[in-house]
Amino acid sequence: MRKVTRIRAAGPDHQVVTAEGGQGGYRRKPCPGCPWRVENDGSFPAEAFRHSAETAYDLSTHVFACHESGVERPHTCAGFLLRGADHNLAVRLGLRSGRFGSDVREDGGAMAIANGVPADDPVLAPCREGRSCR
Repeated sequence: MRKVTRIRAAGPDHQVVTAEGGQGGYRRKPCPGCPWRVENDGSFPAEAFRHSAETAYDLSTHVFACHESGVERPHTCAGFLLRGADHNLAVRLGLRSGRFGSDVREDGGAMAIANGVPADDPVLAPCREGRSCR
C-alpha cells in the first residue's frame, strides 16, 4: 500500500511529496510540464529541486516521480530516468528486475541549476559526477 511519508513546501504554489510502498509504473516520455525539459526552465521554484536532489545522489533509493501522476497512482518521471537516474540504486535495480524498461524516449532537459539552484549549492555536491542533479 502506498503511504505519504513526507510533504515539504517548495514555494507558495508547490510542494514535494514523498510516498513509499506499493507498486508504481513509469512514464515513457516526459510530460509537457516536466521540470526536466529545457523549455520548462524557471517554471518550478529552486526549493523544489533542493528537496528532490536526493533522488540523483549516488546509490539513492528515492526516485523522482512524475508530478502529473499524483500520489495515488505514482509513476517514475521519464525526464528523471533520462537525465538524473544514472547512479540511482532503485532505478538500477528496477532496470535489472524489469520494473523499468528501455522504452523511455529521449526528451530530457536541464533541471536544478536552470531553475535557480546555484551550481555551487551544497545540496548538489553529492550528485555523482556533478551531472545527474544538474
